[in-house]
Amino acid sequence: MTPGSNIPLSVPRVVVDVQAPVRLDVSGLLLTADGKVRSDDDFVFYNQPAGPGVTHRAGGGAGPDSVTVDTAAVPSGIEKVVVTASLDAPGATFSGTEPTATIRNADDGSVLATFTPPRLGPETALLVVEVYRRAGAWKARAVGQGYANGLAGIATDFGVSVDEPATPAAAAPQPPTEPVVPPRPAAAPAAPAAPPAPAAPAPGAGKINLDKGRVSLQKNQTVSLVKGGRPLLTSVRMGLGWEPAYRGKDIDLDASVIAYGPDRKKIDACYFGKLAILNGAIQHSGDNLTGEGGGDDEAITVHLGGLPENVTGLVFTVNSFSGQRFTEVAKAYCRLLDAGSGEELVRFDLTGAESRTGVLMCKLIRQFSGEWEMTALGAYVDSRTVRGMVKPGGQAL
Repeated sequence: MTPGSNIPLSVPRVVVDVQAPVRLDVSGLLLTADGKVRSDDDFVFYNQPAGPGVTHRAGGGAGPDSVTVDTAAVPSGIEKVVVTASLDAPGATFSGTEPTATIRNADDGSVLATFTPPRLGPETALLVVEVYRRAGAWKARAVGQGYANGLAGIATDFGVSVDEPATPAAAAPQPPTEPVVPPRPAAAPAAPAAPPAPAAPAPGAGKINLDKGRVSLQKNQTVSLVKGGRPLLTSVRMGLGWEPAYRGKDIDLDASVIAYGPDRKKIDACYFGKLAILNGAIQHSGDNLTGEGGGDDEAITVHLGGLPENVTGLVFTVNSFSGQRFTEVAKAYCRLLDAGSGEELVRFDLTGAESRTGVLMCKLIRQFSGEWEMTALGAYVDSRTVRGMVKPGGQAL
């Protein structure tokens, strides 16, 4: 499986295990339609191994941890069960580690699918796969979304109250009233106890969103298109602009957007020669032949709520059909606006031009939760048309 892809489940009981060259802690979260747990009882992990329709099994060193989902026993108010994995070693990241999730028939052990999340780096915890309802049937989807703040970060993001182990004090500590996510017991009895984990951040900590107004991105930074706790699902406009460098001749650049599916394959592309795609969900403003004038030179409007479900990624590109290089361009940028109000939400100013004819400006990725994230790319390639951007755009997802 690839990120965002899904399979129908032909059996009612499935086991999901996640294996890696290093020790992992695997957990399960039962989520309602609003993407939250109903209570802390819906967090199933090594210290709370059973929940309604979901059980956790520790590998014990002989194998990987696993989460079993009995879809017939999952309460009707639960829309999905998310399987997560976090690193057991303090301070470790997934950089250089490739965990693989295997989805099996719980009754006979046969393999239904496997998934290895690509391009991992500073993440310390992952949303690996989810088992979810759709139109009365159950499916499994590959996710691969990373967190930099461990299992506690995932838990708090989905509404679980996380307490740290009590520290010694003169007075006797009161018993906890909420589930505790302690360090996993050491494999060897003689090993010293692990130090307490750092305090869990507030939900959503570490993520950039739109709550504080316009966001200015640098290359490879990401912003979640969420404001006031709600995903932005209205119409947005991607404005792209440029000017000739050193008062040179007119610059004829072409802005485009390529829509991809969960397999990172092109579904369609919108550009000056095809001004509307996906039944009008994406529309292009038309070609600008000079780059003159203030404001955006070309704009692409995206009706996020109208995009087909199979569109999971959008890559915005700029090309020089006439062969002019980006070293001849000044002040190239892209900016995301609310198409209704015209409010600028996100801006990325391109710096460090290269002598090439194409650039991947940014990408929008639909997350498993339904929200969209925008990442600044600024990656140059040699291509004068959008056709040559399809392959590098897919690789950038």
